[in-house]
Order: sequence, then structure tokens, then C-alpha cells
Amino acid sequence: MSQEHAGLTEIITTFIQTEGILVNRACFGVAGPVRRGRSKISNLPWIIDSRDLAKQLKLDSVGMINDLEAYAYGIDGLDSKDFVVLNEGSEDAEGNRAVISARTGLGVAGLYWDGYRHHPFGCEGGHSDFAPRNELEMALLSYLQKKYGRISFERLLSGPGIKNIYDFLRDTKRAEEPQALKDQIAGTPDAPALISKLAAAGTTPICDQTMSIFVSIYGAETGNVALNFLSTGGIYIGGSVAAKNVSKMKDPIFMQSFLDKGRLVPLMKEIPVSIVLNDDAGMIGAARYTLIEKAFKTRKTA
Repeated sequence: MSQEHAGLTEIITTFIQTEGILVNRACFGVAGPVRRGRSKISNLPWIIDSRDLAKQLKLDSVGMINDLEAYAYGIDGLDSKDFVVLNEGSEDAEGNRAVISARTGLGVAGLYWDGYRHHPFGCEGGHSDFAPRNELEMALLSYLQKKYGRISFERLLSGPGIKNIYDFLRDTKRAEEPQALKDQIAGTPDAPALISKLAAAGTTPICDQTMSIFVSIYGAETGNVALNFLSTGGIYIGGSVAAKNVSKMKDPIFMQSFLDKGRLVPLMKEIPVSIVLNDDAGMIGAARYTLIEKAFKTRKTA
């Protein structure tokens, strides 16, 4: 786990010592905004500088991009078996694409279409303000504001977000928490995984309700991202939360929330929507970045 290390340089040192390989090129996808080759990691007390990494690896330079930007680079490196289609969209879908990914946090990236190729770029859309759509979500927002103050979508669309929704239902008496479940949650290091597992089993109403709210909000925000990036070429849902809860994501509530955009429903129906099952997409994308961008820059200077 990243929290067990003082920084990325420590991880690199351990990796090289353990694997004993010679590094010729390197690219790192990091969970935070990258500016001038430097990044303050969003959920860790780390500051990473690409120049320091290049010195450590004895390279002229290394690539450093946002982790979801790396994920976006990885999309075209995946096979058809790596996707679950939620909406086929238009047969001739073309244009910008987008990626949204819920894990320990919420990440978003875009892929600009120039008519010939897609150009991935990172952003920090996961930290945009949560926008409730009904009375239940307004009550949820009010509950979370008392705990955290400002509420971003990441407070809901992430592993910790699942637990936040569960706590809301329990504490506001909108659902009952059985004592046996209370004991289970107190004794597990991964409450969100337990909640989603019990929801899939269909035996615990509070867990099922939690995941239904989660999926509904996820669908709505995926639709927001699709509109923000005008991703007529497709939108991809990454991250372990979606990949491990495919049956719940395939529930009609996700696409209903995605499509619920008023006068733009016809446009939304034309956008392909897929879940990414391959959790290595980010690493594949970081590798592709070192090849694609190097080749592209070489052509520009030739």
C-alpha cells in the first residue's frame, strides 16, 4: 500500500532492487494534478518531481502524468474482453471521449479528438461540487456537509463514498442496520467491499439501498462528464468499484440517471458507455504514453 511508504522514490528503489531490471524509459501516473513535471498527491502527503525521478533512474527525463490521463492512454491498448457495454450508442460514434473512475477517490480524464487521433488530458473533475437531484440526495448533502463542509462528488463516488452513503441511511433512520451487520462492519478493514458484497447477495436491505443510491449518483455524474467533454466517441467507467459491481452497474438505474439530461436525452442515447474490467489500464497507458508521445514528438521535429 502506498501509505506504507514515505514517497515514490522509496518505492522505485525497492522495485529496482527486487526486480533487478534496467530501466530505459519511465512514465508515472500519479493521483493529482501535474504542473511543470511536479505534483502534490491528492490523498497522500507526497510531492513528486519528475526531475528527481529522472536523476534517480539515471535518465534524461521521465514522463509524469495524471493517473486518469494514464488510464485514458490505456483505453486503446485493451481488448474487447476488457469491456462490458452498458450502452451501444451510435453505430458511427466519433469524437471526444472521457474516462471516469471510482476507487479510493474519483478520477476524470478527457480524450480530445482532432479528427485523426485522441489526445488524453487529465483534470480534477472528481473534486467538483456534488449536485443533488432529489429530496433524498439533498438530505444526503446536508448530512455530509455537517461532517465535512464542502462536498465533492468524490465524497460519494469512491470506496469511502459507499460508506458515507451507508452511514447516512443508518444515522437518519432511513434504513435499519442489523446488529450482526454492525458487528461485521466494525470488524472489517474494508467496509465498502463488505457493503457491496452483501448488496449483490440481496440479503441486506440497507446495503442494497446504499448501492442503489451510489449507482444512481454514479450514472448522473457519468452523464455530466459526458456533457462536459461532449464525449460522443464514448465514455469509459474505470476503477475497481465498477468492475467488482458489474451486476449492480447494469441495473437500469445507472443508465436512467445517465440519460436524464432533459432536452439532451437524444444526444445521450448516442454516446457509447462501457465499464473497463482491466485494472491494469493505467499501467498500460503509462507505457503507451512513453511510446506514443515520443513518436509524435519525433514526427513533429522531423
